[in-house]
Order: sequence, then structure tokens, then C-alpha cells
Amino acid sequence: MMEGGNAPPTPDAPPPALVQKIGNTTYEVSLHFSTTSRETMSDKINRLIRRELDAS
Repeated sequence: MMEGGNAPPTPDAPPPALVQKIGNTTYEVSLHFSTTSRETMSDKINRLIRRELDAS
């Protein structure tokens, strides 16, 4: 399932972080990638959307 350059970063690379300031609050989100995952981010998002639609 890991196609199209969706490989996780190397283990010694620092985890990516997203920083967004909204008003007076700064949010920092760190990401973690499993080295054993067999599901791409696109696969995961699609699965979550399908689950949400099935629950409606």
C-alpha cells in the first residue's frame, strides 16, 4: 500500500511540526509516523470518511 512517496521519514530525522498562531494562542502540532504501518495517510483519511458516512 505504500505507493507514491508515502514512506515515513528516517528514524533519526526530527519529527515534523506544524505551527499556527490563532489570535493570541500558538498551536504546535508534532507528527509521528509508524515504521510498521501498512496504510498511507490517504488510505487512513478515506477509511475515516467511509466510517463516518456509514455511522450516519
